[in-house]
Amino acid sequence: MTATTGRAVTDEVKRMYRFYGWDTANIKDSLGRTPRELYDLLSGIWCEYTCAPRMRRNWSEDNRTLGQCSITAFLMQDLFGGKVCGVRLGDGNYHCFNVVGDCVFDLTSEQFGDEKLNYEDCPEQAREAHFAKEEKRQRYEYLKQHLMNLS
Repeated sequence: MTATTGRAVTDEVKRMYRFYGWDTANIKDSLGRTPRELYDLLSGIWCEYTCAPRMRRNWSEDNRTLGQCSITAFLMQDLFGGKVCGVRLGDGNYHCFNVVGDCVFDLTSEQFGDEKLNYEDCPEQAREAHFAKEEKRQRYEYLKQHLMNLS
């Protein structure tokens, strides 16, 4: 492989994966899948139904990760362990992401376009607090079941 070919492959991968931490998310779940592989599977599951109700009117096929953060992050925690943390947003809500050892990744960061979030010193998020909303727990269960059907 030439240096030029290697660069082309890297550029192609960068176009495919734009979520935060894609390039360092080399951990594996019990089935040997990386977060990149889970992202591929989830991309076919995320839908208007799994989007947070307050954001559904803005959900589209072009922005599949919109409103998917907490249910995705807690599902990723089930698979990879670690913590779910949250970046506080201007509207007072938290955007959830995963921290596993030294690996920080956010499978739904694309919803923010070019905006860069600060993933440092973010508080851990409690599953119980998020799933106190029954609709959120149901969206999580839907996402989890459809992922397991693909495995």
